Amino acid sequence: MSQAVRTAKQIFLHTAKASSLFSGPLLRNWRNERLLFLCYHGISLDDEHFWNPGLYIDPATFRARMQMLRDSQCNVLPLEEALERLNNRTLPPRSVVLTFDDGSYDMYKLAAPVLQEFQFPATVYLTTYYCRRQVPVFDTICSYLIWKGRGKPVCLDGILPEGGIVHLTGDAEWRRVFERIWSHVRETNMSALAKDELAEQLATRLGMDYADIRRRRLLHIMSADEAAAIACQGLSLQLHTHRHITPRNRELFEREIRENEAQIAEIAGGQEIPRHFCYPSGDYVPEFFGWLRDLGVRSATTCDPGLVSRQTDPMQIPRFLDAPTVSEIDIESWLAGFTPWLRWRTGRLNKMHNPYLLSDPRQP
Repeated sequence: MSQAVRTAKQIFLHTAKASSLFSGPLLRNWRNERLLFLCYHGISLDDEHFWNPGLYIDPATFRARMQMLRDSQCNVLPLEEALERLNNRTLPPRSVVLTFDDGSYDMYKLAAPVLQEFQFPATVYLTTYYCRRQVPVFDTICSYLIWKGRGKPVCLDGILPEGGIVHLTGDAEWRRVFERIWSHVRETNMSALAKDELAEQLATRLGMDYADIRRRRLLHIMSADEAAAIACQGLSLQLHTHRHITPRNRELFEREIRENEAQIAEIAGGQEIPRHFCYPSGDYVPEFFGWLRDLGVRSATTCDPGLVSRQTDPMQIPRFLDAPTVSEIDIESWLAGFTPWLRWRTGRLNKMHNPYLLSDPRQP
């Protein structure tokens, strides 16, 4: 989206709010029949929101978002209750469900205390492999290290088969180097230990203290004990696969879910059997829907934007991904239902003009 388009959108939304369109009875009634799922990934312990603003939000912005939920008189509901009340037509006004993907250490350290302070329930979709292996998650730490090394030369001898010295002169170059390393790691099927050793070697060559990264637990998944602690505080631990992958092979896919479920049940002490799922990285195909139902999964969230209505397929629940790049007026519009209502109306008008044109299934 160009800056001019972004500016025009902001002006339009501010004008709509000033004209009381965010609070009109027509929109209010429409919104109150729908759920907004808000999606978060990580809360920055350092500068992660500059490295990846699509996944990380800074602590001050996160707290401001929670305050906005309270000031906007949103009703933050537990996931299970929210879906039941949606189906029973008993949703309170401006219903919201809070979800956190992956179960990062920073979520435990920074987000969980804020949620407890505001007394907001939330769901943590926990990927469990790194819960018991307290090292940085390789793909994220590799990307982060190379981003931190922008402007420096790096020797890739022993890291990539072709080796050589590369100058990380800009965004395109550091991203290209990351993709080459990540492709090599996948092709050689490196173990978790070998990947962590490679990350440490890369950090050393870029002049960074990898031991300090481990000590501060940047880009780590929370430990099993930490996950158990937030479960005891009332946060819900749900499915996100064991290794954060979605194999297209049914047997491998089901193994990922079963291993994830067994680990979460053990971590939570059997208090809760996880029955809700989130597609890692929003990656899904329609075949997954039946596989998940056969495994007893009751809902599955995507990274597709939209609100949830009674017509939404429970295996294809949309969410709104919050990020530092989302303006205050943008999120106000989503909380009120104004932006999704415009998209819904546009879809209906397009369908009326062309009955063969299917409206976006993510926007019921």
